[in-house]
Amino acid sequence: MENGSLVFSFFLIFSGAALFATVALYTRQPLLVAYIVLGALLGPYGLQWVGDTRLLSDISHIGIIFLLFLLGLDMQPSHLVGMLSKSSVIGIVSSIIFAASGYLVAIAFDFTTLEAIIIGTAMMFSSTIIGIKLLPTTVLHHRHTGELVVSILLLQDVIAIIVLLFLYSHQQQDSSGAQLAIALAALPVLILVAWLAVKFIILPVMQQFDRIHEYLFLVAIGWCLGLAELSSYVGLSAEIGAFIAGITIATSPIAQYIAISLKPLRDFFLILFFFSVGASFNLTLLDDVIIPALILSIVALLLKPWVFRYLLQWLKEPLHTSWEVGFRLGQVSEFSILIAYIAASTQQIGTEASHVIQATTIITFLVSSYVVVFNFKTPIAVSDRLRRD
Repeated sequence: MENGSLVFSFFLIFSGAALFATVALYTRQPLLVAYIVLGALLGPYGLQWVGDTRLLSDISHIGIIFLLFLLGLDMQPSHLVGMLSKSSVIGIVSSIIFAASGYLVAIAFDFTTLEAIIIGTAMMFSSTIIGIKLLPTTVLHHRHTGELVVSILLLQDVIAIIVLLFLYSHQQQDSSGAQLAIALAALPVLILVAWLAVKFIILPVMQQFDRIHEYLFLVAIGWCLGLAELSSYVGLSAEIGAFIAGITIATSPIAQYIAISLKPLRDFFLILFFFSVGASFNLTLLDDVIIPALILSIVALLLKPWVFRYLLQWLKEPLHTSWEVGFRLGQVSEFSILIAYIAASTQQIGTEASHVIQATTIITFLVSSYVVVFNFKTPIAVSDRLRRD
C-alpha cells in the first residue's frame, strides 16, 4: 500500500467512523457496532474503498497490545494472583463445556471431525477486547466484578496461546512439542526479567525525569512494545508481554498518569481493529455460512452467561455479580478469528468452516455489545445512568 492510499484509507476510516458514531449516538447504539458495520461497508467485500485490510489489521493489533498494557497498569499483582487461583476452575470447566457445544453443532452441520474440533476450540474463548473495553476503568478494575472478568480472560488467553502454538507447530513442520514447552517455561523468566528491569532501570529513570511528560510518554511506549516484542520472540504472545509490562509498574505512583496519557492512542488503534474485523469478512460466502453461524452464535450467547453464572455461584459469588460477569463474557473471541485464519492457511479447515468461525465471532461481538451497553455500566453506555469511565 502506497503512502497516498494509506492516508486516503485512514481518511475514509476515521471520517466514516465519526459519521457512523454520530448516527450511533443519536440512535443510542454501541459505537463498536458502528465501526464493524463501517468496515463491512468500505472493505474489499463491500464498496472496496479500503482494500488492504491485512495491513490495517496488523496496525490495529497495536491497539490490543496497548489495551492489555493499560489493563496491567490498573491492577495490583497481589490481587491478580488471588483471582487467577480462584478463576482457574471456572476457566477450565467453562472451556470444556463451550468446546463440546461448538463441536456438537459443527458435527450436526456435517463438518469434518477436525473442522468440528477447531470450531469447538474457537468457541472456548471470550473476547478480551469486548470484555475489557466495556469495563469502566475507574470503577470496575478496582472492584470485584472487574477482577473476576479480567482473571477469567487472562486464563483464557493462556489457553488460547497454547492452542495457537499447536496450530503454529503444524504450520511449521520442523516444530514440535518442545516449542510449546519452551514458551511456557519462558513465562516465569519473562516476569522476573520485567520485574528486575522495572526496579533497577524503568522506575529510576522515570523518577529522575518525571517533570518531562513527553519523556514519560516515550519510556512507557518503549517499555510496553519492547516487552511485547520480547514475549513474542520467546514464543508467547505480544499481549501477554504487554500485560506483564503494565502490571510490573502498577504499584508506582506514576502508573495512573501513564494510563491516562495512553488512552487516546489505544482508542485510535482499537477503531482500526474493529474496522478490520468487519472488513475481513467475505460477504459473498454469507449464504453458505449464515445458518451454522447463527446457531453457534445463539448457543454462545445463551450458554456462556448461564455457565459462568452457575460456576461463579458454585464459588459463592453473589447472583448479580455472577450474571454480570457471565454477560460481559458472553461472546466469542478475537482469538477465534486468529484460530480460523491459521487453521485455514494450513488447510486444517476449509474456507466455509473458517468463515463460520468469523461470522459467529462478529455476530456475538455485535449482540453481546448491545446486551452489555444497555444493561451494565460501561464507558460507552447509551444512558447517563450507566455511563462510567
